Amino acid sequence: MGVVEKIAQKGVDGQDQPVIPLMEEIQGVVTVDGPGAKGSWIMRLPLLRIFAAPAVEEVEAAKDAGAGLGEWTPFEEQGSVLRVKKRKAAAGFYAPAVPGAPSTTRQAEILNTALIAAPTGVAGVAAGRDVLSQTAISKDPVTDYNATPRLVTSTNVLVIGDVGSGKSSYTKTVYVLRPLILRNRRAVVIDKKNEGGEGEYGETVRFHTEPADRRAGRINTPVRFALDGSGVKFNILDRAISGVNDDGMNNQLVYLNTVPALMREGKGPDEWERKALRLAYRAMLKKFEGGRTPTTADLHDLLGIIDPKEPSLSGMSPDTLELLHKSGISMRFCFNELLETYGAIFDGETSKSVQLNKLLTSFDISQLPDTGPSIPMVMGLANLWLLGTVRRDRGIRTNVIVEEAGHILGGPMAVQQRSNIKLSRGLGISNIYNIHKGATDVEPGSPGMAVIEEAQTVHIFRQTRPEAATWCVRTFGLNPDTAADIMTLKNGHHFLKTGAETSEIEIEHVRSSWEVDMTNTDGALTERPDAGFAEPDRSI
Repeated sequence: MGVVEKIAQKGVDGQDQPVIPLMEEIQGVVTVDGPGAKGSWIMRLPLLRIFAAPAVEEVEAAKDAGAGLGEWTPFEEQGSVLRVKKRKAAAGFYAPAVPGAPSTTRQAEILNTALIAAPTGVAGVAAGRDVLSQTAISKDPVTDYNATPRLVTSTNVLVIGDVGSGKSSYTKTVYVLRPLILRNRRAVVIDKKNEGGEGEYGETVRFHTEPADRRAGRINTPVRFALDGSGVKFNILDRAISGVNDDGMNNQLVYLNTVPALMREGKGPDEWERKALRLAYRAMLKKFEGGRTPTTADLHDLLGIIDPKEPSLSGMSPDTLELLHKSGISMRFCFNELLETYGAIFDGETSKSVQLNKLLTSFDISQLPDTGPSIPMVMGLANLWLLGTVRRDRGIRTNVIVEEAGHILGGPMAVQQRSNIKLSRGLGISNIYNIHKGATDVEPGSPGMAVIEEAQTVHIFRQTRPEAATWCVRTFGLNPDTAADIMTLKNGHHFLKTGAETSEIEIEHVRSSWEVDMTNTDGALTERPDAGFAEPDRSI
């Protein structure tokens, strides 16, 4: 058959098709095209023959040889259906006979093993399973901070999500239960959720009683706060909280300046009131030097009393001293209201039962009212007390979990939190803040927002409102397409964002049956710690 005749050749489907003549015919080379052919011209050329597809007979022979033996015949695999007829290929029809299914860039990532490898190393605490690669995820801010090179510069953590999205059970598992099996680790929880008349961590605290204490009949219990007198007292002037914060300020005095803002619904003290408060505080420290620990009532009694011999008042006019006296009386009224309304908590010395356990300590504020200053005041005071206590008990890494952290990050106490960030890091403390919606819980540009932005480990659970999901994308530098995914996350799934250089990854929280029971936040546990619980192995 000549070249001209071949151009008019009928195709396999009976239609006239333009055919490109074989290179051998153009060059006068005879090509065997019928049955018994040894292969195309490329098979006879050194080096190039390795690029030739197998002959039809070879494919069929491979299929026959592999029949029933489980052999893999690669040219028969699913995907784009390729042409196997040599005549069609020789005619120039090199495209697949049937194109494969289209794919998106995200779906095609599975073809790149570098992209689907485990997003984290194995160091730290098991945190769940990566949804894309199905590999285990390990995450622990303390481990990341001590890594070489350092993976994060801040040990602060933010957990954000709607109610019922799984953030509480995740926090309880990954930041409380699992770290406690390691050496030199402990957890402190500010427990807000009411469950059967106490906080949700009550049973967990009792379970984590040291074996020696259990044998002696001493069971760990939460530090419980209540306004009916059944809880503990927390002294604002406890010497444990009188240290210096990251800004070089006296923590105790900073806290005292915050009290009026909480009592007067956001109206903090002016410069005259702050001066009167400092004068009373200074006089109180001098009066009780070498004696007992002063209390809020002792400070209250000295507010408004102005001593003209005070060095800082030298040369002041009588009118100035009178203004200071009136400002001090204004502060006395404020602290008097605090003692009358919330005296069950703040009037007196700190109760002896307020102590830092070796493994798990819970400040149970579940019985305090959501409105008013009691919750943020206890939260702030507990944080300062912990900083002062850890100074005397160094060497143990401590996770501090603040449930319903909007109470502290969304108000005046955020100033104190921001000032103690670096101090916490130096003492081996990692603060884990749980909030519902950053867009509404914390004001833009506020000290609380600065604390959130400083966190370099962020867990984002489902946010059903578009504005809340968009806030997360904008605040933490996520891929814009992630906003839609945040709104539809399954329970127990979340996006993990670590640092500014890494991309977010979706994680599925995986728990053992024991952890499911221990992290049940919808009802009390069915077993008591003295009814068959096995003591955990702490030798790791």
